[in-house]
Amino acid sequence: MAERRTQRSIEWLLGACCFASLASMRACDTLLPALSDEFSVTVGQAARVIFVFAIAYGACQLCFGPLGDRYGKLRTIAGCALACVIGNGMAFAASSLDWLVTARIVSGGCAAGIFPLAMAWIGDNVSYGSRQEALARLVSAGVTGMLAGQWLSGVIAQWIGWRPVFALLSVVFLAAGSLLLRAASADVRQDSGAVRGMKALRGVLMVPRARWILVVTTIEGAFAYGALAFIPSLLQRHHQVSLSTAGGIAAFYAVGGFIYSRLAARLLRRIGEPGLAGLGGVLSCAGYLSFAYVPWLLWTPVACAMAGFGFYSLHNTLQTNATQMAPSARGSAMSLFACVLFLGQSVGIMAAAWVADHLTDALIFAWAGSGLLILSLVVARRIRLWLTCVPA
Repeated sequence: MAERRTQRSIEWLLGACCFASLASMRACDTLLPALSDEFSVTVGQAARVIFVFAIAYGACQLCFGPLGDRYGKLRTIAGCALACVIGNGMAFAASSLDWLVTARIVSGGCAAGIFPLAMAWIGDNVSYGSRQEALARLVSAGVTGMLAGQWLSGVIAQWIGWRPVFALLSVVFLAAGSLLLRAASADVRQDSGAVRGMKALRGVLMVPRARWILVVTTIEGAFAYGALAFIPSLLQRHHQVSLSTAGGIAAFYAVGGFIYSRLAARLLRRIGEPGLAGLGGVLSCAGYLSFAYVPWLLWTPVACAMAGFGFYSLHNTLQTNATQMAPSARGSAMSLFACVLFLGQSVGIMAAAWVADHLTDALIFAWAGSGLLILSLVVARRIRLWLTCVPA
């Protein structure tokens, strides 16, 4: 009983760290117009603060995964959270866009070790029968962080300014990281028997199924996150809403993800993994095409929620399969999974920024919706083949 309470306490602290990590990642989405005005640049140029975070987040996965396997996942996560205090403090004090970009690189690199290693810790310590529920709780914490990052950043920026957003993030990271470090010191369980270092990463890449999951996840990240970053900008350009309103509407993406996390187990029992992936593509497509072609402001929160529900339906299906890519080096495997997701995100945001500056932002959402629908059908078909043991 005491061990169960300790595990739930650690899960709660992991959720708090993941909340802060995802809030930090999405905080700048709503701030783009404010940063554009502050530093006298275009929205596309200001978007560098988003995609450099994604690049650093993705690239540093390759470091933190093996470190978590070698030195302990909890200690590594706590250290990353405390290091994020520095990055967000730098952002608070930024005097130029280049300085802010540098701060976001630091923040993204330090945040890289949090969510993937939290999933890996759950994979190591929670039985497979209960793992789906535990991962759903972690996803709930993450999407709640996304909601807070997108909505509260707009509210704070409108009434106080954009700099206090990063001060608040520093406080949250400091509290969550300190408490988790204390819990890690008291936790006697060790990460034993793990394959370590580059050998672990090579081992994951040698598995055909793992390579397929990683490629698909990269494409998914480019489509989904490339469009997500420009929802607040589209709302302000096309509907002339305030920063806080744009952030509040964009936060419905996280609301959709939160609703999915509560319904995931029930949906999985009713339609299975292939059905869940296909449903995700349909809803993502409907949500993003609404942004491209439906002119009604009142519909945009529904479109955001559909896109968020759809993304997590598809992504959680990939995520669940990814936890079994390399059980003996799960920290490295999940970090590689997150690496390709956010490297895909950086490519998607850079491409979307170019489209926003040179073409029309409606194309961003049309391409994202269509691409995710096609991708989901490919994923559903492949999982059916895996489940029926037919060679793919």
